Order: sequence, then structure tokens, then C-alpha cells
Amino acid sequence: MPPTAPPNAPNTANSGILYVTMQPAPFLPLPRFHDWYNNEHGPGRLRLPFVPTGFRYRAADALAPSPAHPEWMAVYDIADMAELTRETYTRLRAPPVQSARERDTMKDIAIRRRFYDAVPGAEWAAPGYVELEAVGQEGTKGRVLVAVLVTLREGQEAEREERLGRWYAEEHVGMLQKVPGWLRTRRFVTSRHETAGGKREFLALHEYEAENGVGGEVFREAVGTAWAKEIFEEVLEERVKRVYGSYYTFGPAPRDLGCLESGEVVPAESTDGKTRTRPKKGEKRAVIESYVTTKDGVELPYRLEGASDPQAPLIVLCNSILVQFGIWDAFVDAFLERSENKKFRILRYNTRGRSSNSGSQPVTVDLLASDILSLLDALRVPRAAAVIGVSLGGATALTVGLKYPDRVATFVACDTNANSPAGNSKAWGERIAIAEKEGAQAQGEAVVGDELAEATVRRWFVKESYDGAKTEAEIERVKKMVGTNSLAGFKHSVQALFDYDLREEMKSYTGEGAFLVGGGDGVLPQTMKDMSESLGQGAPYFVVEGAGHLPMVEKPEQVALYVSEFLY
Repeated sequence: MPPTAPPNAPNTANSGILYVTMQPAPFLPLPRFHDWYNNEHGPGRLRLPFVPTGFRYRAADALAPSPAHPEWMAVYDIADMAELTRETYTRLRAPPVQSARERDTMKDIAIRRRFYDAVPGAEWAAPGYVELEAVGQEGTKGRVLVAVLVTLREGQEAEREERLGRWYAEEHVGMLQKVPGWLRTRRFVTSRHETAGGKREFLALHEYEAENGVGGEVFREAVGTAWAKEIFEEVLEERVKRVYGSYYTFGPAPRDLGCLESGEVVPAESTDGKTRTRPKKGEKRAVIESYVTTKDGVELPYRLEGASDPQAPLIVLCNSILVQFGIWDAFVDAFLERSENKKFRILRYNTRGRSSNSGSQPVTVDLLASDILSLLDALRVPRAAAVIGVSLGGATALTVGLKYPDRVATFVACDTNANSPAGNSKAWGERIAIAEKEGAQAQGEAVVGDELAEATVRRWFVKESYDGAKTEAEIERVKKMVGTNSLAGFKHSVQALFDYDLREEMKSYTGEGAFLVGGGDGVLPQTMKDMSESLGQGAPYFVVEGAGHLPMVEKPEQVALYVSEFLY
């Protein structure tokens, strides 16, 4: 009986998979194993353009875990199998790119790595099939994967291979489709790029819903036909079946905070210094710092912390221009100290324009809003609980809330405008001229410099904050952030402030949002009060007295209180 569901887009002659089984030694702590795999090894592969997906599975059959029957399996889709032999990939597996942590960890793991080419046209999927890698699948019940690995009897291999393929296409897959929960079947063969040697293998991956009929009567019928018995007896030399449950879906951004809660995990850093994981032991909370690369090649460094549950609601914090995500330090501490907020994860990032690599396309609030979607996609977050932004970050948060309500439940816009104020481009042009005249340099490139940094923070903070103590120290820290910002990145990203207008979209908005402003931030308190009244049917409005343009720096506890009140 031929399959009734049409195949997906046929496998190409170049595509395939990297298939890896692993059994960690008994003395290797599992949290350490998972931290390395989830927060270093897997994301590093998913950053490669020819590795679109990667999944981890855990054995769900009755075989006792051992090097002969590994408990853990990972499979990566590969768009062009030849890439696995090239330097772009092979360099990941050797110093200096490979970290010392990875080398040490892998010594304690029994690993079998195999390359398999896709069998062209041998892919079948149920109608309406949704890929496991779809962000919307995060937090669902997962999948079951049945992996069947076979080798052929010696002699007349070409004929036996043809018989095996015909049985799959004309009977077996069609019968599997009747098994409750069947989703997809794909076939693979030992890659022509495989260097490990050994006998040629054929691998079939059968994907099912978490609740399925694997092992039931219909399933047994699919492997018990006369044709199936003929294949098993006359064509196959060996047949090995393993059943796995989905465990983790990789993305290009490390995000597994849960494994960092264990006291058995140690701090780690990638060889390029761009990714760091810090376990909770001895710290306020576990932290992951890494980066996401946007579609146009801009790196956005981020910091993830808070609740360890991978499905915990996520709050995104968006900076003003010229600063780093460190402006939120005191706010995050105050927010997460509140018992009702411990359920949240917090994501903050350096916005486009912090570095000279700010992309080649014009920077607009729409582009900055799309950067938040890039972060959510890379971290596999279907919908953020809230986006909170200040100044240009406030306009970005407002834009995300208005344009992408399916990806953001609500927003808090702080110290911003709904449209570009008159004369904005002229004022910022004068500030650029100040920086260019100073000609400051840092790490071999032009930076904004101290003169503009001093003038900027004097506008941002109220005079009472220059108290000679804690707040003034924070102001000095922000001043250093401004002064060391890339001048090229500043000149490019500031264009987003020149020409935008969100007022019409605000009128028809039906979602939730709030506005918050420092009471000493010039005319903005009245401006933002008007904004709160013009958003849909109106929105909450908070004034932080004793604060200027960055109230989360001057009054972090008060801002944390207001945000908490709004979210609940």
C-alpha cells in the first residue's frame, strides 16, 4: 500500500544529518554535561549557516544506559553534507576554537558520531505537520523518535538496497501512517563524506506525537507483514531499533539556566570570550551571557538570568542609545528580590549601535524592534511577557508592542516620545560634531569620548543624584559607557531618532501597555502623560519622582515597584 500523505519537499542530493550518540561516564555530573551541551556545544553548531536545526533526545526504551546502548542522542539537520569536511566546521573540534572545557568534558563521554546523507525523495509527513524546531513548539509535550538502523547482507547490495527502498515507499511508510500519532518518516544512508569507515548503514527516523500508538496493534501490523518478514530475512543483516523522547531543541543562543542551579557546575567561558555561564553557587542567581546574530550580521550581546524554568515568562529590557545593558543592574536586583517576580526570566542586551558593526541598512525603530524578534527566535521564546525600554529603547518597546502583539504580551515605554521631536536631527547632529571634534580612541577605533559623555549624563540625571555616594558612582559608570560607545555605531543608530511617528497606531491599539517617566526629565512627564491617554482606551502612567532620563539607574527600587504593580 503506497503512502497516502504526499512527501514534504524532497530531500536534496546534498542534505543529510549529523547523528551523535553519547553516554557520559558515571562520575560526570549530569548538570555539567547538560551545561556544556546545551549552552556551548549545540548553540555553536546552530550558528553555522548550514546547520538549520539541532535536537537532543533521551532514550525511552528498556535498554539500560551503557556505552553500548547510549542514553543520549543528538541529531542535526545539515543543508550541505560537504560542509562537515570543511574548515568552517572542523575548526570547532580543535584548539584554539574548541574550549578547554569542551575538551575536558568530552574525555568523560563515550561518543559515536556519524554522517548520513538523505535518501532523495524518502521523506513523508502527515498533513499539517509542524516542525519540532518551530518556536511555537517550545513548551509542548514534545515528540517521540523511533530510530531504526540497518545494514544489508553481503552480496548483491545494489539489489538489496533497491528492495529495501521499495518496501519503505510502497508498503511500510503507508502502514506506519495509520499508527496513532505518526508525524513524519525520513530515510538516510551512510554519507559519502563519512570518514569513520565501517559497513554502509541505512537509518530511518520515525517521528510521533508524545502520545502515540508505537508498540500497539497497528504498529505491530506494520512490521509483521509478509513483505516485512521477507525484508528482515533476505535483505537485512542487522536491525537495531531505539526509541527516544525529545529532550531539548537547540537554538543559536545559549538559554539553559536550569542546569546552572546545580552546585556541581563550574563557571565557563568560550575561547573567544563571547559566551560565559555562571552557576548560582555563590552568586545571587545563575547567569548566561552570550550573543545573537541578526539576519544582517549584527551581533547583539545579551545577558539572561532569573527563573530556571525554561518556560518561565520572559521580560526583555531595551537600552537607551549610547549605553550597555548594565544600566539595568540595580533594577534587575530590585525586581527579582520581590517574591512575586521570582517566576520571571530577564533578558537584556546591547542594542544595535553600541559597536561599529551596526549593519549596513538604515537604522529605524522598526529595525530595532525586529532585533527583539531575532532575540526571541534565537532563545526560542514564542511570546515575551513584557518588553521594557527607555528613551530610544522606550520607542523600540512601544513599536514592538504595537506591531507584534503575538510576540509580546505587553510593554512599558519609559522616558520617550511617540514621534520624533522637531529639531531632533539637528540636536543630535551637534552632539555628533562634539564627539568628532574630540577624536577619542579606544581599542583602535573612534569612540564618543568624554566631552559628549559628560554633557549627556548631565542632561540625563537630576542634580540631586550627584550626592557623592552610591548614585553618583552609578552616574560615573554610565558616563564611561557613553564615552566608550563606538562613534560609527552612534552615528548610524542615532538615525532611528530622526524620523518616526507611532501616534496613529497608538490610537487603534487594543493590547496592554504602560508608560513610566522620571519626574525631572524636562517636558517628558507631560508628553508621556498625553501618550498614556492616547493609547487605545488609555494606559497606566507612572512618574518616578527624584529621577531624570534613566529612572532605573537613579530610583531602581521605585521603578521595580511600579513595573511589578503593572504586571500584576
